[in-house]
Amino acid sequence: MTSTTKITIAVSARALFDFEAENQVFREEDPSAYCALQATRLDVPASPGVAFPLVRKLLAFNSGGNNDVEVAILSRNDPVTGLRVFTSARHHELEISRAIFTSGAKPHRYLEPLEANLFLSAHAPDVRDAMAAGFPAARVYPISGLTTAGDDGELRIAFDGDSVLFSDESERVFRLRQLQEFNAHEARNARSPLPPGPLKPFFSALCALRGQRWSRMSVRTALVTARSAPAHERAIRTLMAWGVAVDEAMFLGGKDKARFLAEFRPDIFFDDHVRNCESACKLVATGHVPYGINNESGCVLH
Repeated sequence: MTSTTKITIAVSARALFDFEAENQVFREEDPSAYCALQATRLDVPASPGVAFPLVRKLLAFNSGGNNDVEVAILSRNDPVTGLRVFTSARHHELEISRAIFTSGAKPHRYLEPLEANLFLSAHAPDVRDAMAAGFPAARVYPISGLTTAGDDGELRIAFDGDSVLFSDESERVFRLRQLQEFNAHEARNARSPLPPGPLKPFFSALCALRGQRWSRMSVRTALVTARSAPAHERAIRTLMAWGVAVDEAMFLGGKDKARFLAEFRPDIFFDDHVRNCESACKLVATGHVPYGINNESGCVLH
């Protein structure tokens, strides 16, 4: 992965565009029907997908000749379907010139040469492969018809804390010793920063992007966590130790996050709990980060 603050996002075609109707005929063992259907629609621009608003706003930071954000398409589609993907990008005026189409082969091996900070895909196995290879990744939920705030000049991203921005160190305490011991553990370690989680580099790059005063776009971030007092302090002090900050922090004490997220209106929300993601994705664009104890075999919460 790149060590610079430039943001490079790799996104699958199905995350960027709405291919859900075509996906109804897709079969892993024989994708010919899917490919044939896409071939009949090469000149028909696809509608925006769940990651489209995020990508559009990120690319808007490149105004004025700057090049702080790059978006590359990394897709299991075949090159012929790739023609439709590029047609759709041009139609929606997305400045995307780099793409890799693998015709069903695993795409994650191209993340390193792309120097990707983040990979977004609707295909869960590809996301798990990327994470196993050390690349931050999230599985997006491609639900058609989500309402968005439109191009309002503000990029909004919400993050869960443990197992997303932070490591799963504290989450393991909670899972193995329950809430009372978790709170006591976090109070004892309030001034000891948590180790970074998988999306910490992406978050840090966003904070650097927020510092670019020349852009017409602004960045607003939120920490949306099940933590509550007294466990809130360690989360805040960890961000302070990293030299970064969120604009909003929600310590919800286990309360369902979806309605709070609906008010924040993020362009995407990242969480490690499948249960939280399945609730949130009905209202906002959501990415599941398959990291930590909650995603280990036998521990996934549905």
